[in-house]
Amino acid sequence: MRKENVKIPKEEENVSEAKMEGVTQTFQIKTRDRKYIGFEDTEAETQWQGAFTFIQAADTQLGLQEKYIEKKTNPGWEKEVKWCTQMVTKVNKMNPAPKFLVICGDLIDAYPYERNGDEKETRQHQENDLKMVLSELQIPLVCVCGNHDVGDTPTAKTILKYQSSFGDDYFSFWCGGAYFLALNSQFWQDRREVETLARAQDEWLEAQLLYIEQHKPRHSIILQHIPPFIDTIDEPSQYFNLPSYIRQEMLDRFITAGVRYVFCGHYHRNAGGVYNGLEVIVTSAVGAQLGTDVNGYRVVNVMEDKVVHCYHGVE
Repeated sequence: MRKENVKIPKEEENVSEAKMEGVTQTFQIKTRDRKYIGFEDTEAETQWQGAFTFIQAADTQLGLQEKYIEKKTNPGWEKEVKWCTQMVTKVNKMNPAPKFLVICGDLIDAYPYERNGDEKETRQHQENDLKMVLSELQIPLVCVCGNHDVGDTPTAKTILKYQSSFGDDYFSFWCGGAYFLALNSQFWQDRREVETLARAQDEWLEAQLLYIEQHKPRHSIILQHIPPFIDTIDEPSQYFNLPSYIRQEMLDRFITAGVRYVFCGHYHRNAGGVYNGLEVIVTSAVGAQLGTDVNGYRVVNVMEDKVVHCYHGVE
């Protein structure tokens, strides 16, 4: 969408209205007190009731294609809106319906920094359009923050902006007898301006891992934006993975607690690997591609003894 053609949405507590071309959709924030509350019966979700499916997507990132890939002077985001709409349409047609769809970060492209009025305005337009598309989703939506959502160097203000638009930046939930932790991976990439907030997530995460050790869910699964690694545990640090000095310690702690799967995005290509029985799954983008993959999402089948997954193109 071209930003001059889109209305800015009205923001309210836990509900926002996304308006375009006379259509109003309701986008609801589904987290509270570090818990996801999007399921009708949260108590029932703590029990294993048989195999189920969820959808993992990443990097819808409205605006990246024309701005970064095509380098247009007046970039819009019609392509990302089309790809997101195709994904929502396909997911809505799945039978049986998946339990939820999670977007692992970089929901939109414009950063939350108030560097200039244009960036702030563009971000609001992109957010508006994304919410309108996602409001058509017929299953629960889970949003995980990425670096474009809270900033490469997050601040207290950018974290608050994200929370007011999409909900908590880290939280937990049960689903079908599996336990999920959605994390703010940017705290590990650059915490210079948010040391106190980052330390709070560290403490919360350790308490959650102790909870997993105690309750022993059928599966324990991490959802985050930046992958711990792209291919192997000992690869060099770079923009697309977490720093090597925290990588192994983090994953060893996950493994000790019983976590066996970490689903990520950020790379805009499909990748991943296994470390000591823990699988890191890197899913390519719904939006702009940086490799040879097609725009798509991942269908994840949670079975009693394992989790299997397959990447699908939106078209």
